Amino acid sequence: MRVSAMTRRVTAAVALAVSLALGSSALVACGNSDSAVSTKKVDGESTVLSDDIAASESLIDSSEAVVVSSAGAAEQRRAAGIAVAAGLPMLVAGSVEDAEDDSTAKSPKKDARGHDTGADIADVEKEIDRLGAKTVLTVGAVDLTGGEGRQVIADPGTTDGLKELVGTEFKVLKETESKPTRAVVEMDPEKPTVVKGDATKDGGANQEAQDRASDGQDDKGQESITLPKGSPKEVKDKLALAAPGTGLASIATARAAGLKVSWLPVGDARATSESISAARDGESLIALGKVFGDKDKFDQSIELAKDDKVKELPGGGTLLFPGRHLIATYGHPGVAPLGVMGEDDPEDAVARAKDYVKQYEKFADDPVLPAFEIIASVAQADPGPRGDYSEPAPVETLKPYVEAMTKAGGYVIIDLQPGSADFLDQAKFYEELLKMPNVGLALDPEWKMEPGQVPATQVGHVKAEEVNRVADWLAELTRKNNLPQKMLMLHQFQLQMIRDRETLDLSHPELAFVLHADGHGSPQEKFETWNVMLQDLQPEIFEAWKNFIDEDQPMFTPEETMNIEPRPWLVTYQ
Repeated sequence: MRVSAMTRRVTAAVALAVSLALGSSALVACGNSDSAVSTKKVDGESTVLSDDIAASESLIDSSEAVVVSSAGAAEQRRAAGIAVAAGLPMLVAGSVEDAEDDSTAKSPKKDARGHDTGADIADVEKEIDRLGAKTVLTVGAVDLTGGEGRQVIADPGTTDGLKELVGTEFKVLKETESKPTRAVVEMDPEKPTVVKGDATKDGGANQEAQDRASDGQDDKGQESITLPKGSPKEVKDKLALAAPGTGLASIATARAAGLKVSWLPVGDARATSESISAARDGESLIALGKVFGDKDKFDQSIELAKDDKVKELPGGGTLLFPGRHLIATYGHPGVAPLGVMGEDDPEDAVARAKDYVKQYEKFADDPVLPAFEIIASVAQADPGPRGDYSEPAPVETLKPYVEAMTKAGGYVIIDLQPGSADFLDQAKFYEELLKMPNVGLALDPEWKMEPGQVPATQVGHVKAEEVNRVADWLAELTRKNNLPQKMLMLHQFQLQMIRDRETLDLSHPELAFVLHADGHGSPQEKFETWNVMLQDLQPEIFEAWKNFIDEDQPMFTPEETMNIEPRPWLVTYQ
């Protein structure tokens, strides 16, 4: 419920009078020897703190002050900057507005396990009481009922006001951050950043702040109000993890508790070298937010991260996506008509892929790595010796290209055009290559034929049941050979190409499932294909895009490609 300006002024005046009567100690910043925040010890090898209330309850024993934000993205970001600078816990009142606006956020992947949500105002009041906070700084339209001896201060809305309040110089962001979660994780409390005070969704926060700051003062002058500050003592052998979708309040609270917080591109302990090292070194890991799933899910990711036999992927971590983009050339060794990769020898093909990577790096926040998509089995117009209209190339033919890309720190995708053969049988033929940590698998249903059908005379299809058999085998191969997560990619440009797509088994943590939308032609035609293929796509599946060098009219530039929504994780050139 919103209250009138007069009511706000009276409430502020009464609160200020009460606090002054109780003494000024709560209004003075704590020195280095005293901290306004008392923390709790977190036991156990792993903990999942689902939201800001859970983070506060689990990490903070008491706090003389707390920062409370309304639910808007701008208010949350501003409040988080203040909380980190002051070393105070933070809470959010209301339904949290999505604060992410990055390449990860553009993918439905980020919603696979949900986002943090703000708390009901009554729950926020209850947590403030538990903390024993006598000073509450509000950012945005937060209607607290107040409590005995509690002072409610509104965000002054200016950097000068914040400097007086916190004792620290704040920098106002001039542009929207692509990764606000990461920014709060990595923020230097001595050089905090905030969005402009008048950038809040409420639009009236500045005026309210002026009302509250000025009311309760007589003509003799204003009292200078300073927030109590926390002095977080670093907690050893514990690491908090945050990812896109983690509430900014939870991050600020974890930092106020003295925890080191590490940013991950996704809620999984396998995502970065730092999180893997922490798991392997036996550090306790604390997951911030629902994006990490429940405790069983989080513990599973920790167990996978702990396996020191598993090598990390190029770019770090043992998860393929998110956290990196792959730019690939497509083709078959020595056969130029099948794709650009086959126009070059292995070394020159790597150089060409690296050149594409350089063109993309300026448009990506994550590492961009080179890749090959090698057509391993090639669909044929003749039935051939096996009668299946497909010719698998010998492993030795592919090896020079695989080894060259491996040496370059890139990724390789083995692509199958099976004719009437079984995808699983052909995948097993390339088991030697698939045992390499940087080699994944692609299934191309365009060339999957029913008995009696001939490739290139119609568009083929595959049933989800056959894909699931391949996934089961590939996941087991990955697990038994201590390999990092492996790509399983499906090509599609017609809905009928993957029958019963909704029944795909995506439960294998060993696999990164990718859908490659292969539309070509004009931009309008490509987007029509893209949008149809992505409709009702399961959130666990990552998106890939193809640029056809000859058939697109015109071909998308790297900047145009990276501006596609959702942003593709893999881009191939054919």
